[in-house]
Amino acid sequence: MGTLRIHFTADDLARVTLADRPDPLWEVIFTRFRFRDRVRPLAFRPWFAALHAEPARTARMRRGARLLDELAPSGPYFPDFLTPYEGTHGLDHGLEALLATPKRRLAAELGRLARHRRPPGWARPLAEGDPGVLAGLAAALRDYHAAALAPFQQAVDAAVAADRDRRARDVLGGGVEALLAGLGPPMRWRPPVLEVGYVVDQDLVLGGRGLRLVPSYFCRRTPLSLADPGLPPVLIYPIEQRHRWRAAPGRRADLTTLLGANRSAVLHALDRGTTTTQLARLLRISPATASRHATVLREAGLVDTRRDGTAVVHTRTALGTALLAGHADEPLP
Repeated sequence: MGTLRIHFTADDLARVTLADRPDPLWEVIFTRFRFRDRVRPLAFRPWFAALHAEPARTARMRRGARLLDELAPSGPYFPDFLTPYEGTHGLDHGLEALLATPKRRLAAELGRLARHRRPPGWARPLAEGDPGVLAGLAAALRDYHAAALAPFQQAVDAAVAADRDRRARDVLGGGVEALLAGLGPPMRWRPPVLEVGYVVDQDLVLGGRGLRLVPSYFCRRTPLSLADPGLPPVLIYPIEQRHRWRAAPGRRADLTTLLGANRSAVLHALDRGTTTTQLARLLRISPATASRHATVLREAGLVDTRRDGTAVVHTRTALGTALLAGHADEPLP
């Protein structure tokens, strides 16, 4: 794990902007990452279930998925041309910018990708700017978006809007520095540098250009930026977990279906602060299993964990309580 260090000047702080909606092409990339998660995060399970309930959707995603698995693999790099700055204005603007990517840039970025993995045969004409191959890529990404994201856009937009409202309150209460300080782990504001837990070590010197913050529904844990520091600076950051639960996209499911029987039992058991050992005894499971379930629930924003001496104490969050009560779609603290 590395660190992205974003260096601000006074001019940069005056030019920080917050996007009012997620970037559709970044969201496309992040959904492919979610399919590769070793353990599927709880908050995204309704989305997974809704996709798999309609085979026609997954069939429409297939071509785009194959291309993305080659062009945006899990690892330290994928080409910036897949997520052009213009995408912040909508899918059409983003795809138009992708189609207009200069040949020299395509060749350079795909050449850099080739240093990490062997490219498929069709990557060569893409690197040469073949109009037909570029058009095919854009069409595949449009189809992928139509199947994987468009049906859930209302729920995604609602969750992102809730997160944006929180960020706006930070600005009103303490200015841009309060916004940066409030982004939370894995980001840390150490004026004049924003440190971000990242996939590689990297410095981004804004140099008066400012920074565009873009909230993301499908980004998880690690924010991302463009690899080329010469491009317009953006930072795509994950929204708070509680906002995802407020209006999880897809069909509703009972808690046991959503969490699994064991994790549902763990969440029910945490009426008050409970140690891992107490939880294991209460549910007749091993301490290692109890700890593992609590960790998954903590990552989903449903459980808080703190250390008390040698003991680890778990407590259900307000979000976890609301989910148990069946009110996760109502405003939460």
